[in-house]
Formats: sequence, structure tokens, C-alpha cells
Amino acid sequence: MKKIIILSIMLGMAIILTACGSNSSSTKEGAGSEFNLKEDGKFTWAASGLYKPFNYKENGELKGFDVEIGYAIAEKLGLEPNPITTPWETILQGLKAEKFDVILGSMAITNDRLKEVNFSDPYYYSGGTVFVAEGNSEISSVEDLKGKRIGVVAQSTYDDAAKKYTDDIKYYNSDVTALNDLTVKGRLDAVITAPVVGYEAQAAGLEIMEAGEPLWIEKAGIAVRKDDEALLEAINKALKEIIEDGTYEEISNGLFGTNLLEVDLEGIEVLE
Repeated sequence: MKKIIILSIMLGMAIILTACGSNSSSTKEGAGSEFNLKEDGKFTWAASGLYKPFNYKENGELKGFDVEIGYAIAEKLGLEPNPITTPWETILQGLKAEKFDVILGSMAITNDRLKEVNFSDPYYYSGGTVFVAEGNSEISSVEDLKGKRIGVVAQSTYDDAAKKYTDDIKYYNSDVTALNDLTVKGRLDAVITAPVVGYEAQAAGLEIMEAGEPLWIEKAGIAVRKDDEALLEAINKALKEIIEDGTYEEISNGLFGTNLLEVDLEGIEVLE
């Protein structure tokens, strides 16, 4: 009799556990069903993977500020995080072709891009800064860039800036590669990139230096397709939540020692 009772209890527990497992799986599969997601239950975002310290690969794993923000937002959305990499030059086309859900890869919000996609509220402020090789006395401000050979990533806001000063532009798929070329004699005169990217390269031992004040401040946003209004609204809500609950500050301070949303915008052009 005791054996029968024990077997009955075990069978009952197994049924309960199976039911719980079924409910959990069902919830996971149904998560995000109100959005037009590439994969059910997953928040798939794209970045170049070549923009250290914001998004880069280390030992085959995608890391950086953008990636940590993506994980935090995915958690708020109740979705599985799924970061992928794609070439920056075609990243907008990839979004519009529904190859991923959003671009979360340090994309600046500009009026031209807003014609093609929508953006979330800014999730950090950055800017365009000129870097040169250590000891370069020819370039100390933006005015000195006229006619110089400038390295930039193609289809970036830095590309547009360089065109204002020179026709001699060398294109790269990575800001870090461009900064490394500054140390090779005769290859480049200057690189325009984000200050944090340059500082990271300096900290890694690259012999480069900042030349002059930032050219502008730009707002980085999460790019979403025009017709994905529900997803955009949910992302903005999630972003607000991670800012208010301290998650954002913890991520930013942990990586940079500062909050990237707390920037003094006074007197500096805000890129549009």
C-alpha cells in the first residue's frame, strides 16, 4: 500500500512539473508576439562588432556597452537577447530587409537617417573628435584638417565630417584599424571618431592623441523600422526603466567610470 501511495505522489508531482514546464515554454514562445520579430521570443539586434569599446568580439563573444544595454532591454521586454554582427556599410539596408529587429550599435540619430528608420530616445551622447599620432604638431584643431588625409568608417557621421575638410579620405570598416594606421608613418594624418573609442585605444597603448575640442555632440539611438511602432514604444519604456532603476548607470560607470547620458551640451553643436 505504501508503495502505491508513494508512486501516486511521484506521478502527481511529475504531472505538476510537466505542466509547469509546459507553461514556462509556452510563455517563452509567446513572448513578444505583439511585435514583428525575426524570431519568436528573441530580441535580435545588429551592430558592426568592430567598434570597441561599444561593440566588439573577444574570444568569439560579442561584448561592449551596446551589448550590455541590449541585454538589459531584452530582459525588460521578456525576450531572449540575440546580438548579431553585420557590416556597418549595409546595416540600414539589413534592418529594412528584416534581417534583424533593430540596430543597437552606436548609430547617431540624424535627420537623413530618420527618413529611413525611427529611433528610440537617446541611450548615450558621444561626439566627433580628431585624433592624430603622438608628436604631430601640424594638426591641433579642426581648421588644420584642410587637405589632410583623414581616416574614417564609411557611411558614418565621421565620413560626412571629413568631406567638409578634404577630398583625401581613406575608408575603413573599423575605427580601431584606422587609429592604428595613425602610428604608421605616411599612412594617415588624422582620424575622426568618438572620444571614448580613441581613449580606449590610448589605454591599450596606442601612441595617439586628441587634437582640439570635440567637433560636435551626437545622440546615439536604437534604430527601428518605420512600421514597428509597438516595438519602438516598448524599447523606449524599457530604456526608461533601466535608467530609473540604476541599471544603466551601473553599466556605464562599470565600463567608462562615468554616465554617458550626463553630458554638458552647452556651447557644442548637437548633430542633426
